[in-house]
Amino acid sequence: MRDWLTAREIAEEQLPELPKTESAIIRLAKREGWNAHPCYVRDRAAVGGGLEYNYRLLPTLAQVTYVQRHMVVGLETATPEASTEIVAPATVSNRAAMERDARLAVLGAFDRFARGMRLHQRACMQIFCDRYGMGMIKVDDWVKDLVPSVSKRSLARWRSLKTNGADHALAIDRSKARAGTGVLDTANDGLVRKFLLALVAKAPQLAASEVRTQCRYEFGDTLEVVSKGLRKTIELPPIRTFQHFLKALKETHAVELTKLTNPDKFRSTMALSGVGTLRHITEPNALWQIDASPVDALCTDGRHSIYCCIDIATRRSIWYVSRTPRASAVALLMRKAILAMGSPDAVKTDNGSDFVSRDIKRLFASVAIEAVVSDAYSPEQKGHVERMIKTFQHKFAVLLPGYVGHSVADRKAIEDRKSFAARLGEDDAETFGVSLSGAELQEAVDRWAETMYAHEPHAGLGGRTPFQVAASSTTPIRTIDERALDVLLMPAVGNDGRRTVTKFGIRIDHRHYLAASILPGTEVFVRRDPNDMGRVHAFSLDGGTYLGEALCPELAGVHPETWVKAQKELRAEIIRDKTAEIRKGMREINKGPALHERALAVAARDIPNVVALPKREERHQTPQIAAALDVGTSRKRVEPVATDAQREIVLADLAPQRAFENVTPIRSDPTPAQRFRNALDIEQRHTAGEHVDAEQLIWFGSYRESAEYKAQRAMWEDFGDQAPGLRT
Repeated sequence: MRDWLTAREIAEEQLPELPKTESAIIRLAKREGWNAHPCYVRDRAAVGGGLEYNYRLLPTLAQVTYVQRHMVVGLETATPEASTEIVAPATVSNRAAMERDARLAVLGAFDRFARGMRLHQRACMQIFCDRYGMGMIKVDDWVKDLVPSVSKRSLARWRSLKTNGADHALAIDRSKARAGTGVLDTANDGLVRKFLLALVAKAPQLAASEVRTQCRYEFGDTLEVVSKGLRKTIELPPIRTFQHFLKALKETHAVELTKLTNPDKFRSTMALSGVGTLRHITEPNALWQIDASPVDALCTDGRHSIYCCIDIATRRSIWYVSRTPRASAVALLMRKAILAMGSPDAVKTDNGSDFVSRDIKRLFASVAIEAVVSDAYSPEQKGHVERMIKTFQHKFAVLLPGYVGHSVADRKAIEDRKSFAARLGEDDAETFGVSLSGAELQEAVDRWAETMYAHEPHAGLGGRTPFQVAASSTTPIRTIDERALDVLLMPAVGNDGRRTVTKFGIRIDHRHYLAASILPGTEVFVRRDPNDMGRVHAFSLDGGTYLGEALCPELAGVHPETWVKAQKELRAEIIRDKTAEIRKGMREINKGPALHERALAVAARDIPNVVALPKREERHQTPQIAAALDVGTSRKRVEPVATDAQREIVLADLAPQRAFENVTPIRSDPTPAQRFRNALDIEQRHTAGEHVDAEQLIWFGSYRESAEYKAQRAMWEDFGDQAPGLRT
């Protein structure tokens, strides 16, 4: 509806209480001073100039007629905050949102209708409500359906809610307002509803009649409900009520029931899934994802599996076709991908046996690739490769001869293209038109990845193609020599590849592989050459040192006797080289003292400069010891008693020898008295803290335990320092 009109346009409207010609309207404007209201008159911007008047300058009846003639109640008459598109908040149903928008449209129309009216507010509301009810105000169909009529009281209440900012109170869905108040919702204090919800989750295939039967078994033929504050007993509702209730229950709890009854559908359509979680991966080869899936097409040599490797940053993909899923296929895929794109920093896989085998873990560790394994049954954690395989299956596999469909239903539809009579006696190859072999399929997949997918714009790459992203990257690529990669891909023997070399060589599968350069007792890690069963390669246990190759004469096609003889000669030469230096050292040792002399000399150096004092002794006696002493004697043993003459002789021996000049001693060996005097001197000097030679201390220690020392000591203790030869 236009708010500004020229004098001609006002005259053309033929409104009541106004002249019918343009000149008469101009004279009326001058006479009533319309031009004196700057807010309601303005210069006409169009060609020809003149003035334009706001319709609110017109008399009341003329305004009402003009508004009801041109104003249409709809979203355009709602408040500026009202959207031109019906959008329901998360907590408001679509029906309630439409009710709110219709009421806001009516309020907006009333505000425009009443603005400028020279009438009381209640009079304006009465006129608007009357004309709205009589259809004299144009209304959009959807508004008329939701608000067929309006009263002054309702209009006043709506305006009050809008003024107080409570627009949400205008959103009323009468059907939702009654939700949760039905018989089956409230019966038995809500226990019936809980039981039915659990029953639907356990057996979603049950019909309403079966559900009612189960409810009868659980609660009987009557239910308890509360109506208007009073508890009463009612009969079990009919099947129709159960049908409506189950329909509403499944809609209300759609997510929970899908999680319990169809986990795969919940994971693919309802489970929370992050978008753009790998957008920080911008460098090529920072992260790869690999996965496998059966190809949705048959080959002449059977159905194959397709392994895919995708670079997250560039979306480049490498494919490998394998007859059966196994770890060797993953290894060959990695070889192909590394040679084509370089070595990655990390590779993410699922926890399938072919991806987490020992050989694959060993390969990743050998080339310094971090292996990241997703959680079990969580394909969303490697969504890029999952999406890549789906793209292949839906865009390229459908073009292949031998396509069998993505599901059982698809396969059935393809089979049904021929009548049963036409298929009678045919095999799958004839039915599905199989013509490609596995090798031909590999070639076709590689061509599709290089010529089609690599040059298609990708939304995740900002509209660029994988080829463009890879070509524009300046990140250095880590390359691996093909020969080294082939060796690292050789399978390890046995479960872990560990073997211990014996005198017979390396035993593998009841055969012995000889390697003269590897000495017996060495633990090695062995890889088997897949192209030569008679040859293996030995490494250190950590794989960081190559020790040499070993051959099995029978499998290598070599004469066993000749090969063993050559290996013995080589081994003998190696042993001679290794023992030459050792033999030289042995000869140097033989030139010196004997080993026991060396040991005794070291022991003597370790003896501390301390002499132990004599310990107090007690004679131990038992009847058996006494009896043993009597053996060989016919009379009782008598202790010898020294006579005076004998004492004289001993004292004479202990007396110091006089020095006679020009006299040559008859003998040079020291006497017992001299040895005792020497022992006393050593003991006294040691007790006084004077230095005593180690050899003298050793002699004193052994002499002190002799019978001679003990006899001399007894005599010295009897006579003391007065004994001849001991005076100081």
